[in-house]
Formats: sequence, C-alpha cells, structure tokens
Amino acid sequence: MFFEGFEPFINTDSRVLILGSFPSVKSREEGFYYGNRQNRFWRVLADFFGCTLPNTIEEKKQLLTNGKIALWDIVISCEIVGSMDKDIRSPRIADIPVLLKEHPISSILTNGKTAHKLFLQNFPKLAPLCVNLPSTSPANGRFSTEAWLAALKAALTQNT
Repeated sequence: MFFEGFEPFINTDSRVLILGSFPSVKSREEGFYYGNRQNRFWRVLADFFGCTLPNTIEEKKQLLTNGKIALWDIVISCEIVGSMDKDIRSPRIADIPVLLKEHPISSILTNGKTAHKLFLQNFPKLAPLCVNLPSTSPANGRFSTEAWLAALKAALTQNT
C-alpha cells in the first residue's frame, strides 16, 4: 500500500534536525513521530533533557520545541507493508535543502542506517552536517543510548 509520511515538525528556532526513515504503522496510527511505545526515541530525549517521558503528542511537541529539535523523515511517501525499512518501495525523498534554507538547522542526526544511506545518496554535499546514529527502533539490538546522548550534546552545544 502507498502511504504519506508526516510534515516536518520544526520551529523557527530549531537547530538540530533528527531525520528518520519512514513512520511505523503505530506512528501512522497515532499521527505523530515515534508512536511505538517500544521505540527508545522519546526515552532518550527525555533522559537527555532531564524531563519526564512525554506521553501525548502535545507533550512530545513541547519537548522538541524546548530542545530546539526538528523532526522529519527522509522518505515522505512510499509503498510499504508493515513498518520495516527493508520493505520501503518507490520512496519519494524529502527536500532537505529547502528545509535548511528556510530554518537555522546546522546539525542533522539520522536515526538508523536506512535514513543515513538515503540521506547520503540524495544529498552528498550535506554529509558534513550529518551524524548517523543507531536506530531507536525496538528491532535494533545494537542500540546505544550513549551514542545518542553524546551526539545530542555535541549537536546542541555547537548550536548555542
């Protein structure tokens, strides 16, 4: 089946873009990024900022806004059955350069190998802005909280 992803979540003062691959089935059902409660994404951000785990979409948006973090996916629409990146077909790629021209983003963190690979294939000139991180997906057995915390610290420190 063919699905549309989400619009970017971004504010005028967002400094870091976290770029995923494509929303999971649970995220599409919830209507916002990282909707699978097993995904580590929101726990890592809450740990980093020293706040409680956000549960509602509004709480998640507030955490992102306070942290000057933007969210988007490299694939904005595709054919997919289920949630696995390996099942993405006919991807339509996000226009990252336009987003960067319109907002003061100076660091991009890719959430997983697929997001990073597609980013580099489509925007090789932007590679110096990008750091690849292990996917926060519950399917990733090699996840590293430490890598995420260090990358967030580096990205947000350079942007203050």
